Amino acid sequence: MRIVVVGAGLGGVAAAVGLHRTGHEVTLLERAAELREAGTGIVVMPNGLRALDTLGLAEDVRGHVIHAARGGLRDWRGRPLLVTDLVRAQQEGGAQREIGAPVMIERAKLHRSLRAPLPSELVRTTTPVKRLESDSTGVTVISEGGPVARADAVIAADGIGSTLRAQLFPGHPGLRRTGRLDLRGMLPRPPCMAPDLLVSQLVDRRSGAMFGLFPVGEDHLYWFTDSVLHGPPPGAYEARRQMLSLMADWHPLVAAVIEATPPAGIYVDPIARLAESLPSFVTGRIALLGDAAHAMSPDLGQGASQAFEDAAALTRHLAGAEPADVARRLLRYDAERRPRANRMMLAAARQSRLTSQTGVAAWLRDTLLRAVPSRLATRQLAALWHA
Repeated sequence: MRIVVVGAGLGGVAAAVGLHRTGHEVTLLERAAELREAGTGIVVMPNGLRALDTLGLAEDVRGHVIHAARGGLRDWRGRPLLVTDLVRAQQEGGAQREIGAPVMIERAKLHRSLRAPLPSELVRTTTPVKRLESDSTGVTVISEGGPVARADAVIAADGIGSTLRAQLFPGHPGLRRTGRLDLRGMLPRPPCMAPDLLVSQLVDRRSGAMFGLFPVGEDHLYWFTDSVLHGPPPGAYEARRQMLSLMADWHPLVAAVIEATPPAGIYVDPIARLAESLPSFVTGRIALLGDAAHAMSPDLGQGASQAFEDAAALTRHLAGAEPADVARRLLRYDAERRPRANRMMLAAARQSRLTSQTGVAAWLRDTLLRAVPSRLATRQLAALWHA
């Protein structure tokens, strides 16, 4: 069966590899001139790793497991608010259902690992897809210069600003900015750094800002900030300056890490999510995947993992399919993935509201979080990881 995957991000590449390995004739279309992934680090949660396992893509990725005993939320000075036992969270449910550990890896390295099994002749770069035209026998994929492919099924994995989502659901409001700004950076790990703040998120009840810190291998750190966005997004130099001013009295490690990261190594993005969930991830022979289907805020670190679950589900539901089966098989994909992905999207939005609170509400939040037993917080984390 002929399948076109539009978009060579992490989810699109994973889907293309999975579908190719099950015997389909796959073409991967990418608007850029080369296959690459820009950015800093990315977390893949245990549920995302299990999805990659089913695609045969997890072996190299698992070498980047986060080795940390504890995580959770802390206040801006680094004092614990909600403590999770990461080792116990991996083992919840007993040895027969061990969940496993999350992974922290460079985005570019992850992308290279995922695309390695895909034959180069299946990839067409510099091919921006403008629209899809469906009929009873297939889908015509149209670029700027006209038709570029004919397929029995199309997987639209064209990202958070998906052109194809807007075409398929013209009445949907699309993306909505949350009014918050995300900064991300990576740097060599300072020698003799205390591990207390690793795999933790610091929140400030005065400003509603947040800072997170994760190890990337043995030698590097990945960090991010989340703060209120005033006006248009600033450039990296100005954003870095603003964060250093805002977080000047936080735990000393925060300013030290941000200051040690040059502006050229800092990525700045206004945070956005779908304004509302889509009524379906499928239209006839076309299925949406990843951010095109369920763009969510980054608060739970589930964006990539949900895309990998999409890729695994599509591969499974289309295994052995004939052209006449496509619409029916894709409806099964929608029935499996849309409820879970939409729940995760809403959970991420709730987490964003929780951590960005200020004033009395934030003081009450901190008080209640300190009262939550670590065992309960750990169990809830394990439930999030367990697909």
